[in-house]
Amino acid sequence: MTSAQALLETRPPAGPERAVARPAREPAATGRPAALSMPSGRRVLVVDADTAGAESLLTQLRRHGHEAFGVRRGEAALRAHEDADLVLLDLELPDLDGLEVCRAVRAVSRVPVIIVTARASELDCVLGLQAGADDYVAKPYGLRELMARIEAVMRRAAWQPAAAREIRRGPLHIDVGSREVLVDGEEVALTRKEFDLLCLLASHPDTVIPRKQLLQQVWGDSWSRRTVDTHVSSLRGKLGDSGWIVTVRGVGFMLGHP
Repeated sequence: MTSAQALLETRPPAGPERAVARPAREPAATGRPAALSMPSGRRVLVVDADTAGAESLLTQLRRHGHEAFGVRRGEAALRAHEDADLVLLDLELPDLDGLEVCRAVRAVSRVPVIIVTARASELDCVLGLQAGADDYVAKPYGLRELMARIEAVMRRAAWQPAAAREIRRGPLHIDVGSREVLVDGEEVALTRKEFDLLCLLASHPDTVIPRKQLLQQVWGDSWSRRTVDTHVSSLRGKLGDSGWIVTVRGVGFMLGHP
């Protein structure tokens, strides 16, 4: 056995032996590495009129732990994006141009959008990003690349409080590092979640943040629909003016200017 093993180790494998040996190594190379899996599945909306292509993508997304659902038309996407954590948007739709859909979504929502389309020119990519897309992927694409781009976009979309040390909005002063809030120089005592909610709103001035995004980024998976309303009411009282947090009916909340 020792001499046979030595012979196998020193002799270059023939073509057929390489073909047989490769499948044994394939799972390590093509399995689902940690880089492709998210900490928790996301609700991914696939907007694509190509039924076969969309079904294939939906299947792959579900295999990677996401809750994926699809629509074929732009009008349907404008309704369905409110229930999504991420939108994968094709530009070739039967009723609306995908760029128009992207602009309309971005006008009312901060949900991440990745354009996935056969339009592969540099100009198309620029127009897509200018329309509000977070990333642009040309077809045909590699699944591993797409999954990596999804992870990167979701990572950027996640609120990172350390990105800004201090936030000032008129008399409102937020020290992110010390988690201290002052209004007109007077300290305001907030709970941890109240601070996170206020800081998230203040980090995106003049922007309406959807209720679903607030719930996900501040509370994660542990929440009820009334959670954000309760904390908004409490924040308004502690800040001394209800105008600090503006309700945009049917969409979400934004920082105000009382």
